[in-house]
Amino acid sequence: MNLVQLKSKISYYGLLAAFCTGVVFLPACGDKKPTDTTEVKADSVATTTEKEEIPPYDGERFADIKILRYEVKGFDELPLSQKKLLYYLSEAGRSGRDITYDQNYKHNLLVRKTLENIYKTYNGDKSGEEWQQFETYLKRVWFSNGIHHHYSEKKLMPEFSYEFFENLVTNSEEAGFEMKEGQDVTAFLAMLKPVIFDANVDGKKVNKTKGQDLVKTSAANFYENLSQKEVENFYKSFANPNDETPISYGLNSQLIKGTTPDNALVGLQKDGVYEYKYGIGTAEKRGQYAAALEKMVYWLEKASTVAESANQKKVIDLLVQYYKTGDLKTFDEMSIAWVETTDTNIDFINGFIEVYGDPLGYRANYESVIFMDDKEASKRMAVLSENAQYFEDNSSIMDEHKKKEVKGVTYRIITVVNEAGDAAPSTPIGINLPNANWIRKQYGSKSVSLGNIEDAYNHASGGKTTAEFYPTEELQNRQKEYGDVGGKMHTALHEVIGHASGQINKGVGTPKETLKNYSSTLEEARADLVALYYLLDPKLVELGLLPSVEAGKAEYDSYIMNGMMLQLRRLDEGADIEEDHMRNRQLVAKWAFEKGQAENVIEKKVIDGKTYFLVNDYDKLRVIFGELLREIQRLKSEGDYASAEKLVEGYGVKVDAAMLKEVKERYAQFDLAPYSGFLQPVLEPVMEGDEITDVKIRYSTSFAEQMINFSENYSFLKP
Repeated sequence: MNLVQLKSKISYYGLLAAFCTGVVFLPACGDKKPTDTTEVKADSVATTTEKEEIPPYDGERFADIKILRYEVKGFDELPLSQKKLLYYLSEAGRSGRDITYDQNYKHNLLVRKTLENIYKTYNGDKSGEEWQQFETYLKRVWFSNGIHHHYSEKKLMPEFSYEFFENLVTNSEEAGFEMKEGQDVTAFLAMLKPVIFDANVDGKKVNKTKGQDLVKTSAANFYENLSQKEVENFYKSFANPNDETPISYGLNSQLIKGTTPDNALVGLQKDGVYEYKYGIGTAEKRGQYAAALEKMVYWLEKASTVAESANQKKVIDLLVQYYKTGDLKTFDEMSIAWVETTDTNIDFINGFIEVYGDPLGYRANYESVIFMDDKEASKRMAVLSENAQYFEDNSSIMDEHKKKEVKGVTYRIITVVNEAGDAAPSTPIGINLPNANWIRKQYGSKSVSLGNIEDAYNHASGGKTTAEFYPTEELQNRQKEYGDVGGKMHTALHEVIGHASGQINKGVGTPKETLKNYSSTLEEARADLVALYYLLDPKLVELGLLPSVEAGKAEYDSYIMNGMMLQLRRLDEGADIEEDHMRNRQLVAKWAFEKGQAENVIEKKVIDGKTYFLVNDYDKLRVIFGELLREIQRLKSEGDYASAEKLVEGYGVKVDAAMLKEVKERYAQFDLAPYSGFLQPVLEPVMEGDEITDVKIRYSTSFAEQMINFSENYSFLKP
């Protein structure tokens, strides 16, 4: 059902309702204090909660991180069957938590469990500065799912000394440490010292530096005893560019060079190199992470009994089969069934999906997102997916790269109920799946905006920096009035239209094979550019998706400032940009700035010693965005690696050191954490004997308490 095509304020407020329905704003930006707190038990997880309201959105702060909360509005009104489904799916999701730690780095589980044992059993003074530094380090490890920063990829270095760490270990319960057989405390400490305290040992989780061996220099636990060239040659020998339905090679395995164990669940193998599959397997052939996957399957099989439809049951049953076997053809079957399941209120994402954590883009981190549809908001926004063909037909990309028929594109605004694995504590705000291009072309895709997550972010930000980085009253007022709605429409267009657009030329391999380590950056840039190109299209106003083109201009202002300057606050001085989304934003902004210099489309202006990037001609900037979109789609469609390398390395990687320093100094006055993440609500079953008669939702108030309880109740893997 299309939105009413109004160009008045009614359309504007209707759109805001579409984005925000499902979220209750606490009065005065969440300044109501928690009252009447009680201690409850939820699946052996103790949580502090309020009887009548969730805690304020803003939570605790440490290092460069702020912990937030999100509300799950409407949960109490759900029928019991849907509550049970959400409970089972949440338990399944959290049961895979340890997998993400181990994928991120081979020593992560050992380090985390060591730190947690100290936290719980250390019998010394817990009031000094070094103890506080220890607590901060532990929280950072929890937040990043390991010892490397969740965004910069660099190793987290503790501020406390190794001598203090020795004292912590020797004065904690020895039985709680995961020592190897025959290992004493001295040997245990000697093994951990370089892992935790030497910045040069496994110093970067994902390295994407040109000219280096990206496999050997990345700490991510996806490859063993292999070079980048060996990995590329291995998969090149199996790839068939003429296969129109290729499986996602390497998605759910570790690639190892060595003797294949007799009892291992193995995938592809050749010349002493083999895939150790993520899967349960059999008693004779066990897969990697089998212990955690068995727990996940236990809960998924319960979820199957309360599925909302036959289609949803098929999805869950195929996921179970996939986890048991590790068969990627089953994964594709499940992905197709998931895309075609549009008849339910509850939905979920669970699996090895996103490949940002692999420097070569083959292997996927585990993640879980469980959510329910915000029906009214989704109904209002259905017009976006209903007009997907218009956006494809009128794109700036070459005609031969356009899809003649855009199939099965659906878009919903959702209320997140629980997240786990790579999706927590740091979370996306939009998701578009599946990733396989052939499935997207033949069957379509699903896009979601995480409505209550976006609201929590916006609620916590407060727009404190607007006056600092937008020098005129006109720009400031535009951001205040249209900034949020423009940004949310950018997210929607990015996920729904951007990732669903374009096609690869026949006979050209998948982007991870052709564009390699630049594939993810360019895919994000492509989706961003689709969104930017259409934000100034009057069609969005005609459809009631934007109140006016001023919202598009607000997002242009914001995007250019962020790509050229503001995102640099997240980097250390002297660093290059490593993260794909940051590379994408700088690439787009710098390319547009350079291409528009002759006509002063974007102006670099210094006022009272402060730098600004101001858009002078929005229409010409839109043309420039369209030109870059056309080129990036060409790179993807044709598999042009040389041009991809030149584009990303030339515009997306290197940082203006003086600009970085200025941005950090200007942000310092606001004392804002550059990163935020979330405490997870806990679903608590109400039991009568063996029967669940209700499920309650509880909101935790302590990050450390939640992380400890999760580790105690959802740790199924050994270091």
